[in-house]
Amino acid sequence: MSSLITERLTPSENRVTLGCFEVAGGLYALDVSQLREVVRWQPVTPLPKAPSLIEGVIDLRGAIVPVVDLGRALSGKPLETRDSTRVAVVEIDGLVMGLVVDAAIEVVSIESTCIDDPPGLATQAGYDMTRAVVRRPNDRPILVLSLEHLLESVYRSTLHASEGRS
Repeated sequence: MSSLITERLTPSENRVTLGCFEVAGGLYALDVSQLREVVRWQPVTPLPKAPSLIEGVIDLRGAIVPVVDLGRALSGKPLETRDSTRVAVVEIDGLVMGLVVDAAIEVVSIESTCIDDPPGLATQAGYDMTRAVVRRPNDRPILVLSLEHLLESVYRSTLHASEGRS
């Protein structure tokens, strides 16, 4: 089981609760402890010269929240806005951001024995956007995203943007 997820489990706990989302045909999840809420899509106001992964900001009940298109962060292709499009508002290290997803699917409680680390070949090749994989009999796996890596990708997009402007 993923050591990052097991750090939150005590010996008496044997389940992990995940919020699941569809992004560009893939099934992804976040630990609900990092998920504040899921809201309907609303137009994003672009921020001039913002890091390339930040689409802009939304006003969420008086708070300005930066928004990252998860499709673009994961595959380089922005998501198309539909009726099912949502913004998953997450918090990590005191930072709040919105993640654009194609659809919010469900909240699931998963047995910790069904959670594994990502495949070794992927991690050895430098892939670390997924922190765990949930095995589900007779269904496709769920990839549990690493918000820490996503935030790092946003920071790196700032560096790449500033190098291009130099």
